[in-house]
Order: sequence, then structure tokens, then C-alpha cells
Amino acid sequence: MVLMEFSITPLDKGASVSVYVARCVDVVEQAGLDYRLNPMGTIVEGPIDRVLDVLRRCFEALATDCERVTCAAKFDYRRGDQSRFDSKLASVEQKLGRPVRK
Repeated sequence: MVLMEFSITPLDKGASVSVYVARCVDVVEQAGLDYRLNPMGTIVEGPIDRVLDVLRRCFEALATDCERVTCAAKFDYRRGDQSRFDSKLASVEQKLGRPVRK
């Protein structure tokens, strides 16, 4: 399993791009993988081939009517681990001795 955090944005559609973010979130949801949306991007968890397919499909969804698209992605792989969304936060909270803001 891999965690992928990505941000994909059209550069030619002005300052407000929420309609394009919504288009990509729809692609992520259709993939059926666990994900978290945040103000700066999206984190998806799953097998590497399915996660990369989500990224490709998001790019294709924007490329249909966007002249220029930028994408940044980073990956976190840990052999044998799954469902790391909650465990990564729980580890930090345990060390802090309190919950973090979500």
C-alpha cells in the first residue's frame, strides 16, 4: 500500500478552481480508494497501480478543457502497512499526549 498526496491545478482558469478540484474528487471517489481532501490537495491510499491510475485519470479529466495543468505528487510507501491515515495521526497524538486539530 502507498499513500499519495497530490495537487493538480489548471493554470489557465483563473484564481478560483474549485470546479476542477470537484472534478478530480469525483475521479478519486469513483476509484473506491480511501482518501482525505485537505485545503492544499488530496491524499489517496491504495496499491501503487491504482493510486497512479487515479492521478492519470485526474490529469485526463482536466486536460479535456484546460490548456495548461500543473501537478505535484509525493508518495509514502511502507512495506506491509495499510490503513495508515489513522495510525500516523494516532502516533503523533500519542507523543503529544493530546489530540491534534483535524
